[in-house]
Amino acid sequence: MVLARAGAVGGVDVRGAAPGTRETDLLRAENMVPFVHAVTLAGGSAYGLAAATGVMQYLESEGIGHKVRDWLVPIVPGAIIFDLGLGDSTVRPTDADGYAAAAAARSAPVQQGSVGAGTGATVGKALGMRQSMKGGVGSASMDLGDGVVLAALVVVNAVGSVYEPDTGELLAGPLAAGKPLDSVSIYADPEYGRKPQRPSPEPLSNTTIAVIGTSLKLSKAQANRLATVAHDGLALAVRPTHTLHDGDTVFTLATGVVDAIDEYPRLCGLAPTLMARAIVNAIRNATGLHGHPSYGDVME
Repeated sequence: MVLARAGAVGGVDVRGAAPGTRETDLLRAENMVPFVHAVTLAGGSAYGLAAATGVMQYLESEGIGHKVRDWLVPIVPGAIIFDLGLGDSTVRPTDADGYAAAAAARSAPVQQGSVGAGTGATVGKALGMRQSMKGGVGSASMDLGDGVVLAALVVVNAVGSVYEPDTGELLAGPLAAGKPLDSVSIYADPEYGRKPQRPSPEPLSNTTIAVIGTSLKLSKAQANRLATVAHDGLALAVRPTHTLHDGDTVFTLATGVVDAIDEYPRLCGLAPTLMARAIVNAIRNATGLHGHPSYGDVME
């Protein structure tokens, strides 16, 4: 969850075919609400969307929201991952959890790995859930000078295998004999899904969701475009991505602290690399859970 107490221009791009989201339509450039006050990323499948209600309640208690006559309405878009197949499926984020998370939000670096929305995240599910590895939460940031900052927060819960784009190293994927496999090669097998030992992934059980934020002043159209190009970072690090079994969604938050629109092309050029770094950080910091090993368990 990311708070924008003073309000931020928001954008979004939903690429996966199985998304779980709320309040994404109002982020379109042609729609009227100018600012959002938080973005909520959660587990728990559609049940986890309740966490955003708690964030709204917290913001209202702080006097933060969109003024509508005598009322304040905090604008809190959000997205969820499907993680009910790991651990106890009855444990899901609630509005109370969202309230507590908002109250505890700080500007310090976030904890990464198998925490928060990344607790139940898994990756490399081309051979089914049983052979997957742990995913998690990752972050990355760049200080571009003169107050211009670009940052990414991502929850990695993908069908595909995860790579370090700079080196080509396979970090996580479907496990066979204790080692991760390339998911694209599995999909390319002519016998894929036709043999009992080569099952296909469970539908609707995946998704990578993220926020890319900047201190730059952007219009809604520019914020939406930044979310679009940030999706290229998913494609750099997760292969395959944007599948029929994923709900991949990227939000943008632009706080507008710095008014230097000539910096916008640089943000668009760097967003994919930054998003890929956040994905790699999520995998490298993950912890094995419920029989699903992490990168550290398998590779180190």
